[in-house]
Amino acid sequence: MPIPAPASDALEQATYRKVMWRLIPFLFLCYVVAYLDRVNVGFAKLQMLTDLKFSDTVYGLGAGIFFIGYFLFEVPSNMILHRTGARVWIARIMVTWGVISSCMMFVTTPTMFYVLRFFLGVSEAGFFPGIILYLTYWFPSARRARVVALFMTAIALSGVVGGPLSGWIMQAFAGVNGWAGWQWLFLLEGIPSILVGISVYFYLDDSIAQAPWLSDAEKRLLIDNISRDEGSRADHSLKQVFRNGRVWLMASIYFCFIMGLYGISFWLPQLVKTAGVKDVLDVGLLTMIPYALAAVAMVLASRSSDRSGERRWHTAGAGFIGGVGLILSGIFGGDLALAMAALSLATMGILTSLPLFWTLPTSMLRGSAAAAGIALINAVGNLAGFVSPFMVGSIKDATGSTTAGLYVLAASLFLGGILVLLATRGRHAAASGSRA
Repeated sequence: MPIPAPASDALEQATYRKVMWRLIPFLFLCYVVAYLDRVNVGFAKLQMLTDLKFSDTVYGLGAGIFFIGYFLFEVPSNMILHRTGARVWIARIMVTWGVISSCMMFVTTPTMFYVLRFFLGVSEAGFFPGIILYLTYWFPSARRARVVALFMTAIALSGVVGGPLSGWIMQAFAGVNGWAGWQWLFLLEGIPSILVGISVYFYLDDSIAQAPWLSDAEKRLLIDNISRDEGSRADHSLKQVFRNGRVWLMASIYFCFIMGLYGISFWLPQLVKTAGVKDVLDVGLLTMIPYALAAVAMVLASRSSDRSGERRWHTAGAGFIGGVGLILSGIFGGDLALAMAALSLATMGILTSLPLFWTLPTSMLRGSAAAAGIALINAVGNLAGFVSPFMVGSIKDATGSTTAGLYVLAASLFLGGILVLLATRGRHAAASGSRA
């Protein structure tokens, strides 16, 4: 079927604003509750390790084993989503992980800790790549950096909201009904995922054509833009995706960036405490600062990248900035003001690198290949979520300090930035989204 000429700019801008306001705030909310349940163990650590007599190595392994389950079920989950639709499958994912996250309150032994974290990863597998895939159904690659950045600022907001909330829950509910503050933390932060998951089933539409809130003209405009965008992408088979060297290179880059992300996510409360803050609520309040600054940086950098069409240096540069911040946070770990400045710089760089990165692989693939490729990249990359906290925990037990671990994470971010530059060498990150 021939593709009609592009619609007027006014209609196009109005239509995409409508889609943005319909989808992004709701998906944002989904990711906030998802990320809270994934990393609230970092705050629970401040109490549960003492209560349960766990070592930092046990904590690091338990925090990271989430990503083994996540890795094993990521690609199958995304393929199911591509076939069944986002509405049913994302609802299933959220309700399941909300139940398991709440059950974390019953942990008494390292084995229980490991098992529940593993199945939390299994239950959440497919959520993030599923949302990234879902956004490719609605937005062409030229608009994707800003859209993905707005969605992923949920990571930053979950830090802004989750820090003070987690600290308050652990302090205010300690001893209520005979339960520790960390037990209440898991229970109360698991319930929203269940409620939001149920609402997903009634709110999301699986495709543009099924959206009753769009007019026929708006549907045609969106479908035509996606059709033109897909014409510039390769249509690989599933087997070709797994044999595609560029897909594995993207997975390697993402692994490097995720090493930094979960170094911050799982250890930021401990790093703030080490800098001299003892009260758990004060720790929560101070962790707001790096995440709030990161949210601003993510939006500004993605807008700059979409406006200029430049992807490569925006992405690599964010990784380099994150690495510098981690090194400085290790050097100034004993000075609260300097440590907070360094941790803020690290968090800004790390979180900004992620939405910019996703403009690269999403410009390569389409259809079932996109479902498999995005899931594969995310699955392999998120293995760093296992390696990072376990490595830092082991180093801390061995040396009594997280400093050496921070330097290893910084080296990973530098390597990720270098790989971005090598992977995109000789190519322009075009305004159409760039080719990875």
